[in-house]
Amino acid sequence: MSKVILQGYIVVPDVDLIIIESELVIHKKLTKEEIGCLQFEVSQDPNNANRYNVYEVFIDQHAFDIHQLRVKHSNWGKVTINVERHYQITDK
Repeated sequence: MSKVILQGYIVVPDVDLIIIESELVIHKKLTKEEIGCLQFEVSQDPNNANRYNVYEVFIDQHAFDIHQLRVKHSNWGKVTINVERHYQITDK
């Protein structure tokens, strides 16, 4: 099976920056605890406070799909409803 890699960034509206920063701590913790998560990094861009760079690696498509489902039904999924997502997903 191939690893799944998601990389890119999100753009957070000004109005959502505080809640995103707060919820990101929990989101990172929960994701890193998921079975099949090999790497998970989300960090605020040093040159643009509204941009968060994202890099995720999951052991396979199934682990990635489970992650996506959990996120969809999580508080992170709710607070990021207005976020612009710019991702590239590949498998290796």
